[in-house]
Amino acid sequence: MKKIITNPSIIYTLNTKGENFKRGEQMSFSDPLEEHSIIIEDGKLKDFIPNYSIKNISDFLVIDAKDRIILPGFVECHTHSVFAGSRSNEFSERLKGISYEQISKKGGGILSTVNAVRNSSEKELIDELKKRVQKFISQGVTTLEIKSGYGLDFENEIKLLKVIKEIRKYFKIDIIPTFLGAHTFPPEFKDNHSGYLNLLTGKLLPYIKDNRLAEFCDAFCESTAFNASEIKTIFKACSLLGIPIKLHTEQFNRIGGLDSALSFNAVSVDHLEVIDEVGINLLKDSGTTAVLLPGVSYFLDYDFAPARKLIMQNSIVALATDFNPGSSNISNIFFIMNLAAIKLKMTTEEIVAAYTINAAKALNRSDEAGSLELNKKADLILCDCNEITDLIYNVAENPVECVIKNGEIIFKKN
Repeated sequence: MKKIITNPSIIYTLNTKGENFKRGEQMSFSDPLEEHSIIIEDGKLKDFIPNYSIKNISDFLVIDAKDRIILPGFVECHTHSVFAGSRSNEFSERLKGISYEQISKKGGGILSTVNAVRNSSEKELIDELKKRVQKFISQGVTTLEIKSGYGLDFENEIKLLKVIKEIRKYFKIDIIPTFLGAHTFPPEFKDNHSGYLNLLTGKLLPYIKDNRLAEFCDAFCESTAFNASEIKTIFKACSLLGIPIKLHTEQFNRIGGLDSALSFNAVSVDHLEVIDEVGINLLKDSGTTAVLLPGVSYFLDYDFAPARKLIMQNSIVALATDFNPGSSNISNIFFIMNLAAIKLKMTTEEIVAAYTINAAKALNRSDEAGSLELNKKADLILCDCNEITDLIYNVAENPVECVIKNGEIIFKKN
């Protein structure tokens, strides 16, 4: 039966006019509709009709929006949500002045979580992940990316990817798995980088491709992780296997990661806190999405990415939490939005575009999600706001009343 969503105060469509992303100044246009209702059929958006033209409403299953604003479902395009253990002790060390990089060099950081994951069962990881996914859904997330990267050997990286695959059985949102075996070098390969690269490219990547365990391959190009040459070795293997790539880069140091990513047509480059003018110009008019993660800068207390410069240079800018136990223990997307406004100097409309259509672009999903356009998935949220600025103004408060995925209500506040 067809459905109709009636009585919204306003519908922010994020209409892309066929481009499926918004770059530069286009991010300022949210394309609102007033006095309209939404028709849904077979899980897709079929029409927007003026309220005065509604006839035979009994032919529809009616969803009353009750004067709420309607937005596309949020797309959370960068998380490390599957992990075990806590790194609160490292947080305490940082409060005493020890840097994140210093902690990593001492064997903490990512490797601390790796140890916890290796000592956890799939069931334990699934039980924890369920709670985290549900929290994202309650905030209006209808598409969620989750990375591996805390196993760093064949058995445990595959375990993490199987957990992500299994978690899809419990939720109706789209959950996108990303392989991040190149997160850092594990202790057993500390002095044998070529050996670990051979494991990644010769065994893990082919197995993951054959078993359809991940949609993307991500890596971390940093002085404490992989250098640009090592990144290129991984990306060459991905290219031969037909696996799209992403890259953590320009987070603490500029060591050639951005150039490597763009030379392999990366779907996204994530972080960019220390990107320079040369790098910004490389992203100008690029089809690669710049995913900014202001929660990391806040949590680690260092540079924020130059969002204004990237937007002024016509880049495609997205936002995400980078939710993880070490550098961004933040899963509240409304807090991220507030940081984007105050610290990245982004406008409300730019922030909404960055968390919807451009975040979908960072996951190769913008042809079906991220905006409310005809024949796209009926992924949308109803928010108890007077206007979209309230998403940001009411710091870290969740205004989402109802979440609709593929035309079905999957979350509703009591």
